Amino acid sequence: MESQFVFRFSPDTDFDAKLKINVDITIAMPCSNVGADILDSTNQNVFRFGSLQEEDTWFELAPNQRIHFDNKKHFNSYLREEYHAVKDLLWRKSYSTLFNNLPPRSINPDRPYDACRIYGNLEINKVSGNFHITAGKSLSLPRGHIHISAFMSDRDYNFSHRIDRFSFGDSSPGIIHPLEGDEMITNNAMTLYNYFIEVVPTDVKTFLNTVKTYQYSVKQLARPINHDKGSHGMPGLFFKYDVAALKVTVSQERDHLGMFLIRLCSIIGGVYVCSGFINSMVQSIYKLFLCNKKKHTQNDFENVPVTVPPIVPVKLI
Repeated sequence: MESQFVFRFSPDTDFDAKLKINVDITIAMPCSNVGADILDSTNQNVFRFGSLQEEDTWFELAPNQRIHFDNKKHFNSYLREEYHAVKDLLWRKSYSTLFNNLPPRSINPDRPYDACRIYGNLEINKVSGNFHITAGKSLSLPRGHIHISAFMSDRDYNFSHRIDRFSFGDSSPGIIHPLEGDEMITNNAMTLYNYFIEVVPTDVKTFLNTVKTYQYSVKQLARPINHDKGSHGMPGLFFKYDVAALKVTVSQERDHLGMFLIRLCSIIGGVYVCSGFINSMVQSIYKLFLCNKKKHTQNDFENVPVTVPPIVPVKLI
């Protein structure tokens, strides 16, 4: 009587839909030195669909926050490694993240802010794009944008970062977001982090609700920027995402009554046939045992010596 989850693939024809991106990232640089924005394949600056919030903070976590984040990090790491072994359990139990946002600090450091928390939601076009966080504030131009970082020195760069939340679409139980709980610490200030993301539209249909959301897989590449050694580029975080052409439909299904009755009859018939076979085999063994026992008894009787009394003559008077 248990339900099962069926995964079906079909072409994604919902071209006019919007792609919601949820972000909560902390960079080890003050908010005055970093800028975050998105450019999609249409070369439109999509911040007209929303904006992200910036909050000055400290990159080092308080003891209570460190415990919270480490638990989230280890738990999500285990789920990523064992996902194919526990995926049915996650969907069946309607798993959703057990960890909310970081709790408030128990102790505030006695020093200036050295990090920036960038968080919020954006409604963007459902096309490939590039969400990035790099040095300098963003300035929009007719054909794109630039980041103004001319007044920053190399020692002002530090792209160590912590990802508390990075997902697409509405939250749905059973979906694992691979980047959540990641923390990257670098000793090289000029480091480029590339995240190549494949976004898969996903329709979740359970007995309780129906959700249109997204899953994603990710590949990560980090390299230091050194123009003298031929390693060119711009340091920062670059999340390059693309939307898959196929859609996954996850359906929770249960066999109907007719199939249940057919399987029940099959079980009863199988039990009847097997019991008859076992009964015949037991009877055959029992008859063979009785036959051997009777034969041994008869042989023992034939081998018993018979004493015949002598014939005494009888005299007739």
